[in-house]
Amino acid sequence: MLGMVAPPDDDMLAARTVSYAYGGSPALTGVSLGARKGEIVAVTGPRGCGKTTLLSCLAGQLVPDSGEVWFKGVPVHSLPPLGLERLRREHFGWIGTEPQLVPELTAWENAALSLMLRGTGRRAAKSAACEWLDRLDVGECARARPAALLQSQRQRVALARALAAGPGVLFADEPTAPLHQTDRAQVLRALTSAARSHGITVVLATHDQEVATLADHTVALLDGRRVDSDPSEAEGRAACSASA
Repeated sequence: MLGMVAPPDDDMLAARTVSYAYGGSPALTGVSLGARKGEIVAVTGPRGCGKTTLLSCLAGQLVPDSGEVWFKGVPVHSLPPLGLERLRREHFGWIGTEPQLVPELTAWENAALSLMLRGTGRRAAKSAACEWLDRLDVGECARARPAALLQSQRQRVALARALAAGPGVLFADEPTAPLHQTDRAQVLRALTSAARSHGITVVLATHDQEVATLADHTVALLDGRRVDSDPSEAEGRAACSASA
């Protein structure tokens, strides 16, 4: 791509004028954003506004029709399929609305799964998984299978799985949508405190304004377009910082 230049070094993750359409129907139109190491960015807006599509483009699950996505100076948008797979496996974590746990495995085995698939030994993977389960207040569930757990506990196990792998960026797509208010607040506090203590960048999609208050800054979408104050943020973080 001509004129392709990596964003500033202080951006861990950046999108520049990203557009994407499903079967000719625009889902994203010219969306830009930037996120620094350890920063929590909330992507807000009503259902169907493009939040999940944006996270999927940032995470390398979808290739934008136009625009650029960068991770630590690497052009995600132009990586070959094997490069994208490795990036997602080694540097990105994902948690969605549903935990997607393996029913036959215990909580700790589910939490350790991404580590073991990466080649980490069983003992080391179990130690890391149990440590995160403890941090997320579900350590007592380590030997239970998903069917025996409450929904909020299953979501914490899924979060432990995402965090145990030590991602540079954790993408969280409406992770607390199905939970009750109290459970939602607890899971969010656990997610944000864990991310901050380990310098993990979080991109959090939500239509809940209360959730968005936990973020360092917010990107608001409407009908696939960014509607908050600075749509060119990925190229102008200095200006954004000055106005903060």
